[in-house]
Amino acid sequence: MAIQHAKDSTFKEMVQTEGITVVNFWAPWCGPCRMFAPVLEEFEKEANDSIKVIKVNVDENPVTSSQFQIMSIPATIIFKDGKPLYKELGILPTGALQQLVASK
Repeated sequence: MAIQHAKDSTFKEMVQTEGITVVNFWAPWCGPCRMFAPVLEEFEKEANDSIKVIKVNVDENPVTSSQFQIMSIPATIIFKDGKPLYKELGILPTGALQQLVASK
């Protein structure tokens, strides 16, 4: 499964799934976000279909960004069964992201 892109109108439906969903809040002008993109892609490939990875462009989706109080990007929120469990700001190495998800 490829990384999916959520909009304000589709976000809730996309995370309301069973299991783990990793949501990355980003913007195209954000340098650290561009640096984190390959990490997310690698993580998503290694996770196969067991973990859903979603990206939310904060500029285009202010309602969702505000709902989760995203004030700094990149920001990553780990959801389990549709509920947010953990929020991390900044770039995470692939191994750290894998450990965070495994601990949830």
